[in-house]
Amino acid sequence: MALKHVMINDIISDHAARMQNLKKYYPFFVLNETTFSQYKEGKYGFLDMGYITMASLRFLINENNFHEKDITYEEYESFMSELLRRDFGLDEPQEEERQLVLHIFDKLKNDGRAFEFKFYNPDTKSSQIARVKLIDSRIENGQVLYTITAEGIEFYLDTKEVKDESKINVSQLLLEKMITSNNFKGGIDVVKRINAQVISLKAEKENVLKLLGMDIFEGNKAYTEYMDTIAKWFSEEQKLFAKNKALVDKAIKKAEFENTQQASGSYDEKDSHGGAKLLRSKALEEISSLENELKKTIYNHSQLIAETVELSQMADKIIGQAKLRKLRPVFDFRQSLINIMKQDNPALMAHVVMPLFAPRIEKTFSIKSIDNMLTLKSEDKATGEKVEKASLDLDFKYEDEILDEKISHNFAMLFVQLLDQLKKWNKLSLKEFNGILEIKFTKDIYENRDYYAFLVHLAGKREYSMKQMLAKQDTMLEEMVISHMTEDEKSEFENMEFDLSFGTEEIELGALGDNKEASPDKFVVTDMYFERRQG
Repeated sequence: MALKHVMINDIISDHAARMQNLKKYYPFFVLNETTFSQYKEGKYGFLDMGYITMASLRFLINENNFHEKDITYEEYESFMSELLRRDFGLDEPQEEERQLVLHIFDKLKNDGRAFEFKFYNPDTKSSQIARVKLIDSRIENGQVLYTITAEGIEFYLDTKEVKDESKINVSQLLLEKMITSNNFKGGIDVVKRINAQVISLKAEKENVLKLLGMDIFEGNKAYTEYMDTIAKWFSEEQKLFAKNKALVDKAIKKAEFENTQQASGSYDEKDSHGGAKLLRSKALEEISSLENELKKTIYNHSQLIAETVELSQMADKIIGQAKLRKLRPVFDFRQSLINIMKQDNPALMAHVVMPLFAPRIEKTFSIKSIDNMLTLKSEDKATGEKVEKASLDLDFKYEDEILDEKISHNFAMLFVQLLDQLKKWNKLSLKEFNGILEIKFTKDIYENRDYYAFLVHLAGKREYSMKQMLAKQDTMLEEMVISHMTEDEKSEFENMEFDLSFGTEEIELGALGDNKEASPDKFVVTDMYFERRQG
């Protein structure tokens, strides 16, 4: 009886929340069923509005998040016209096509109104309406700009259509919209989702290692795909983490200020009823929970970077050992037969048997050669030593010149890496730059003296301009960098300018693996900040 009471209570009390969760799916099915049924007497009934809806949402996510800009209707019209012609073979006059695209866009934004989803709430014994919009709009400088809503992003994420490397980035866009609209409870759920995705990437690393141990070829393929996935979202999500953390800190300060105002009696009269105070207290609690979840995710993310570096080192070792095992002095006929059977191609047997039927080449020694050996007269007279005039080797280099060449090459490589990252991020700290160098070159880079010499020379100036460096080199570092940069690199970064400043945090380097104990090989450098100047 008690279990039945619990079940009935769950049905009644949870129904409204379940309907609110379902509302984000409602517009998709409405659009899919009604968009073309009445338009032009069903002339365009062959178009799939479900596909068009998902493509439109992906386009908005790409422009709003990845390109960080709102779109105009003209941009959407260009995208949708290309989609209709490419994917459905639509061939209509330009004016007819423009009317069709306008009809589709009006349906997607529901003529500027929210989609209304009606349901019965047994808890309050009344009908309620849940409202949801996929596209939002605003006017700026006399122009209408469009963005995807939080519900639109959440619906798209639930369909599992976003690429693996984009899931965390899109989730962080959703988190930003949740925080901006003060929906901190929804933000907690999004952060938990991000955290689960980061943890799943950490678990995938173990699967890649296992596969490398069982099948080196499939393992190497999985390893390459995994590293590509990590590299694609690493630079973007680092910036989004910092942005969302700043939004949470701002929300905490605002909530604490309101509580202070209420305690001093300078807040509105509704506080006397306790309602506003309770709401602010609940909001502060939700913001704190959101901050804790975000800190947990950032920690898991840093662990993921460390484990990715470890995976790179272990994969190189495993692949290297596999290459050595492959260098065997014998031909494995059994393994060759297995490979031919797997490919189901008997013609490959020719490569195995043809060498066995090759013509036999016999080598003989002529009798005449023996006679020539017996009758050969040797020269008894002494021959003097032939002295040849040595020619001057213009390419000869002394050891110190070779060392200078090596140092110059390393300086140029590090400087180009710094320019490349600033081109992507615009702003970078030395700590973040070190993390990227670890992924590319492993922690062995901290044992290279050229790395520390590069930092010392780089700190000699507070600003760098590639145009000025190409015209005239003021320092030894600039001379080394320009002399060893390729023409493509000079052309790519010729307009780059950045400023250098120092932080206060000390970064410990040189401790390999997870060993955190102090050792003579550990080095300490002061953090730096590099910021690109926008021309």
